[in-house]
Amino acid sequence: MFELWGENYYLDLEKIQGESQFVNESGETQVHVVKYDTLRLLIETVMTEDEVDEKLGMKGSDISLPFKLAFNTLLVNKIINKF
Repeated sequence: MFELWGENYYLDLEKIQGESQFVNESGETQVHVVKYDTLRLLIETVMTEDEVDEKLGMKGSDISLPFKLAFNTLLVNKIINKF
């Protein structure tokens, strides 16, 4: 769990697993490599952001474009959730 803009967020590991796996025609569960790598990069971007402007929130100019894109994508896809 991490705090951002006065809210507590967590990563939904079950959702990550569900989004990165699929069942092929023979019934085997496999990892969708492109989705897995994309999710990994989005999460890494959110977790390694240096400066987050707590006062201005998401409209702050100090927040990088990669962070905004990664955070909002994970939030919309319910991989990052408010606690």
